[in-house]
Amino acid sequence: MKFAKSLALFFLAIAFTASALPAKAETNSATEVVKTFYAQLVDTMKQGDSLGFAGRYKKLEPAVESAFNLPLMARFAAGPAWNTASPDEQQRLVAAFSDFSVANYASRFTKYDGERFDVLDEKPAAGGGTIVETKLTPKNSEPVTLNYLLRPDENGQLRIVDVFLDATISELATRRAEFSSIIKRDGFSALVATLNGKAKKMGAS
Repeated sequence: MKFAKSLALFFLAIAFTASALPAKAETNSATEVVKTFYAQLVDTMKQGDSLGFAGRYKKLEPAVESAFNLPLMARFAAGPAWNTASPDEQQRLVAAFSDFSVANYASRFTKYDGERFDVLDEKPAAGGGTIVETKLTPKNSEPVTLNYLLRPDENGQLRIVDVFLDATISELATRRAEFSSIIKRDGFSALVATLNGKAKKMGAS
């Protein structure tokens, strides 16, 4: 169960209205995005020992950045402070959040031990976008439901903007509460430094 929940730890949520979505046609399917990401994750896990952290990071970086809309997720996770941050601060947060997200995968999914990643169904999301229902079954453990919310990016490509653990717990909403607390206490730059520090620590462990 600990392994399963780690998959959702750094996935984050967003709630934009349908009117805010780009009008360009979608050129990929939500199910395709999730299946492709899972395939790349499993392939990396199977080579995990030989790749080491740096190798896993390098292999997972394009997979994570392609499947997830990290800039949008970083913006939402920062909360209202994003609107008052300078363009440079915003760029540094997106870079730190992206690095943290990839490092999280590279440090948590170190090897393949028979885990199953099953894509079950696809359906419209109540607030706009598409939900892809999946199930992660760790070896010798109970399966966990992970539902992905995807919405089109500025180019019309469907990308993940949230993951719901057990179909209800939004990980991005959890991150937003955590990040907002850091910003309120220590400032916007402190959040960037915190994420950079966590990513560095994961690479050194």
